[in-house]
Amino acid sequence: MMPLLFPDWAAPPGVRAAFTLRSGGASVPPWDSLNLGVHVGDDPLAVAANRRRVAQALSLPAEPCWLAQVHGTGVHEVERVGLATDALGAAPPVADAAVTRSRGAVLAIQVADCLPVLLASDDGAVLGAAHAGWRGLVAGVVERTVERMGHPPARLVGWLGPCIGPQQFEVGEEVREAFLAAGDAPGAFRQSPAGRWLCDLPAIARGRLQRLGVERVAGGEWCTVADPVRFFSHRRDRLTGRMAALLWHDVL
Repeated sequence: MMPLLFPDWAAPPGVRAAFTLRSGGASVPPWDSLNLGVHVGDDPLAVAANRRRVAQALSLPAEPCWLAQVHGTGVHEVERVGLATDALGAAPPVADAAVTRSRGAVLAIQVADCLPVLLASDDGAVLGAAHAGWRGLVAGVVERTVERMGHPPARLVGWLGPCIGPQQFEVGEEVREAFLAAGDAPGAFRQSPAGRWLCDLPAIARGRLQRLGVERVAGGEWCTVADPVRFFSHRRDRLTGRMAALLWHDVL
């Protein structure tokens, strides 16, 4: 059975989510083995096989909407639903978040240290997913996603997936200043032994969601850098694969 991580969050009945791990796929080192990214130098046939394995393991109702992520704030609305048969498909939309109101559509966020943020309305009417690396997070990708979902924030629930943890994410003063200028709490940073700053991405994302009015937020406790058995990490390995956070409705 393919190893997967399933969110423990307050999503309503009929909303499903999963996070892929690095094992159980067809890719060879350094992308070993369940690499889902087509942009990292891996054999496209291996990536396609890995995507098919994920679709089969989760009984996905459609091919996930894979995005061309650029560390920005663009939000793509997924309206069309296709069968999960073509694991590579056409050119993906350029965006760092997606929302859908279509039952059967599958949202997908690829990561290898950046923070995946999953969101659902408590009635299951709308789903959202965001790729929140530090650039996208400071620029407002979480806020843009909530805005495009068009639902009262108090009626949303969230989950923060695995990312580079606060013991590993060392940044310069310019990154800290960018977050502080955007209103994020100084408590999300502490000085590193090297005189730089250790940054807590999940704390920042949680704080931003809470300021928007999204109070029910779970997750955020896994560090991709510290666990090479389960997680890909760009910061740790540089040339590596990509995992995915997936979000969809059950199709009755």
